Amino acid sequence: MSRLAGKTAFITGGASGIGAASARRFVAEGATVALADLQEIPSELLAELGDAVRSTHSLDVRDESSVEVAVQGGLTSLGQIDVLLNAAGVNGYGSAHDLDAAEWDRVMDINLKGSFLVAKHVLADMRSRQSGNIIHIASVEGMSAISMQLAYNASKGAVILMTKNMALDYGVEGIRVNCLCPGLIDTPMTAMLREPELQVLRNRMVELHALKRTGSPEEVANCAVFLASDEASFVTGSALVVDGGWTAGHRLEIT
Repeated sequence: MSRLAGKTAFITGGASGIGAASARRFVAEGATVALADLQEIPSELLAELGDAVRSTHSLDVRDESSVEVAVQGGLTSLGQIDVLLNAAGVNGYGSAHDLDAAEWDRVMDINLKGSFLVAKHVLADMRSRQSGNIIHIASVEGMSAISMQLAYNASKGAVILMTKNMALDYGVEGIRVNCLCPGLIDTPMTAMLREPELQVLRNRMVELHALKRTGSPEEVANCAVFLASDEASFVTGSALVVDGGWTAGHRLEIT
């Protein structure tokens, strides 16, 4: 398969979850990649991807100097960045009355500011070539709120609107900007929901999906491949849901 043959991709959050799954799918489709994460990229993943990984980078997306160094390193190793996948992110819990300001800042800085900063520095290369493709990872919780997740919901809602704004600003320069809005995906970020004391909450969240199950990182990565490919050449400013029917509505049982 070669839907991304000859393309280069810079992937944040590449050590695990959706970022790592997307790296696998991008490489399987012919892309070469640079992976960036605050965590060390696992040696097993690097061995699996082989020479298709041109570089790895330690990246704190909250820090613009760290972003600038990582993006420049990615450009040096890849030659150019055709696709940016912003998959770095964190969860956060709390309602307005009990949410510490530092926790609000942490979630917003990683999920929103981080995506902005990486896009900002990748855009310089894309604009010089009048070509490029940016994919942000948002969430269905940016479309429909979940109680007691104020900062996370707000950050992902802002990512969706940021996506649309960037699509308007850079479409004339041949740059497409989209985001993916996953439902509940089994990743290290959501692993805590498997703890016994949170199992009831997890089961309730699963029930919000029309398919009555969680999604896998690979299922999100499949959609990232589509947006990264030329098959999506007329798609920009979209928030593509990958949610098992979370946002479809609520099914009522009539007996």
